[in-house]
Amino acid sequence: MSRQSRITVRVKLFATLRRHFPELGVGEAMEVRLPEGATVGDLVRHLRIPADHVKVVFVDGIVRDETYPLADGDEVGIFPPVGGG
Repeated sequence: MSRQSRITVRVKLFATLRRHFPELGVGEAMEVRLPEGATVGDLVRHLRIPADHVKVVFVDGIVRDETYPLADGDEVGIFPPVGGG
């Protein structure tokens, strides 16, 4: 009866990344359940967002790389590369 523990994180997708989840409103967060020990990279793969579409990930307001381990209750913001000039 070994069942892996899970965590729930709240994710907000910004700019062009929202097209991957068109049902989300602007600024709306979604709850995502992941296995305990999941990283930022695991989250991006779980969401099926191509890695090259992700430029910056904030976890609880701090920029984190793909190896950062997520914890239950984390707030995650995912941003695409932004062009401009």
